[in-house]
Amino acid sequence: MTGLYIVGVVLVLALAFGGYRRRTDGRVRGPRPAASDRPQEARLDAGSLGAGLGSRATFVQFSSSVCAPCRATHRLLSEFTSAANTVAGVPRLAHIDIDAETRLDLVREFGVTRTPTVLVLDPGGAVRQRIVGAPRKPDIEEALQRLAA
Repeated sequence: MTGLYIVGVVLVLALAFGGYRRRTDGRVRGPRPAASDRPQEARLDAGSLGAGLGSRATFVQFSSSVCAPCRATHRLLSEFTSAANTVAGVPRLAHIDIDAETRLDLVREFGVTRTPTVLVLDPGGAVRQRIVGAPRKPDIEEALQRLAA
C-alpha cells in the first residue's frame, strides 16, 4: 500500500513539473545578468560570433547536435530571417547558430543551461531578450515587438 502512495506522489510531482515546463518553455524573457567579468550589459559582436549582425535584430541560437527542438527552432528562425527584407545589402534580421559543445566560452558567459536557447540582440549587439526552449512563431514576433519598443 505504501508503494501505491509513493507512485501517486511521484505522478503528481511529474505532472506538475511537466505543466510548469510546458507553460514556460519558449517564452520571451529579459536577459540574464552578464558574468561578473563583463559589464552589466552583455554584448556580442560580429568578431566573437563569426558572422555579421542584423540591422534590426540578431537571433543567436545555442544548440547541440542531439537536440531535436534545436532543429525546429533553427527552421523557424531561418524562415523569419529569410522573410525579412534586406536594406542596402544589409540584412534586417540575422540568425546565427552556435554549437554549444564547441563554444563553451559563450555558454558559460551567458549562462546557457539547456538547448535551444536564443538570445535576441539589438543592432548594437546588446542582449535584449532570452528565449529558453523551443519558441513558437508568436514568441518570436513578441521578441521583435519588444525590441522595437
